[in-house]
Amino acid sequence: MYIGLDIGGTKCAVITADNGGNINSRVAFATMPCRTTLDRLYVEIDKIIAANPDDKVLGIGISCGGPLNENTGVIMSPPNLPGWDNVEIVKEIETRFGIPAHLRNDANACALAEWKFGAGQGTQNMIFLTFGTGMGAGLILNGKLYSGTNGNAGEVGHMRLADFGPVGYGKAGSFEGFCSGGGIKQLGQIFAREQLQMGRSVGYCPTMADLDNVSARIIAEAAHAGDPTAIEVYRYCGEKLGAGLSILIDLFNPEAIVIGSIYERSGDLLEESMQAVIAKNTLAPSREVCRIVPAALGDQIGDKAAIAAAME
Repeated sequence: MYIGLDIGGTKCAVITADNGGNINSRVAFATMPCRTTLDRLYVEIDKIIAANPDDKVLGIGISCGGPLNENTGVIMSPPNLPGWDNVEIVKEIETRFGIPAHLRNDANACALAEWKFGAGQGTQNMIFLTFGTGMGAGLILNGKLYSGTNGNAGEVGHMRLADFGPVGYGKAGSFEGFCSGGGIKQLGQIFAREQLQMGRSVGYCPTMADLDNVSARIIAEAAHAGDPTAIEVYRYCGEKLGAGLSILIDLFNPEAIVIGSIYERSGDLLEESMQAVIAKNTLAPSREVCRIVPAALGDQIGDKAAIAAAME
């Protein structure tokens, strides 16, 4: 049996799975202050061990947003977890339970999950992109996770794609600025403001007073309904996605790039402009062996990510 801990800014989950990675149970609760949350996680682990006396726990995996140090097992002040400062979670778990524990950046853990259980099965070289609230990556290279010197490899969201543009990852014009939920919102606001100032209608933003209500989901719904401004927002985002992917294709020569969240839901709005940029900018031998596909695990990816970390 394996136990997974999925630690997020708003909720946490404790998951169990059999030796093949099949989910058996899940308990979720709202994220609380650091010590309170840790104590609740440990209580849930105690309950699992007590309820399964004949089923040895082979590993505990922790999936958590960074920054963190995967090698030392320390969570280091993630912006979505205020008060979680230098938390030695792996040491605490191994000391308390005597079970091997592994801490993974959530993007790395999701990469492992899609590689073991999802769209990347069977590959030796795969890149996973989150493309949700932010833009992060997990790298599977030569059949194993590559996490860098201290677990910070794959921070592709920080790459600058333009001198100016939406802000993401603390940098204007970054990959995350153009390709994330927050980035698409910023693009949608910019495009809407231009059209409204010219006296034109915008389906997803009828007036200037509606700018704060714009979101990637609302823009996607308007695009699918035929709104030209919304379609243009996603076309432009697709171009920037293609620019970012072109760098990854030429740099890592992957067999597959698996993209989650927004690409899963709205890939049809991004595909044409994305592929056009990739065709223009990549080396043909690398482009021809790389498939770009949506993530396959859907809502289960967080659970499977924590379990995949436990199974390493």
